[in-house]
Amino acid sequence: KTLKYMRTQNKFSQEDISKVILVARNTISQYETETIQPTFSVIEKIADTCGYDVYFINRKTNEKFRVNDIVRKDI
Repeated sequence: KTLKYMRTQNKFSQEDISKVILVARNTISQYETETIQPTFSVIEKIADTCGYDVYFINRKTNEKFRVNDIVRKDI
């Protein structure tokens, strides 16, 4: 649902997204109908293409960060 929401809010077709992230259009359809699950990498690519960031939010502390906020030495 989220992937379809991001795509449609930006008026992208499934074909548009598939060309950018280099997967078949049918694969995008299967992600949206939850027939198959995208990898986290694919989710990030679709979000980035649609102008969204993926955040992790700690429910206890409300700390929020993106994958790009973490540098290798922090791990």
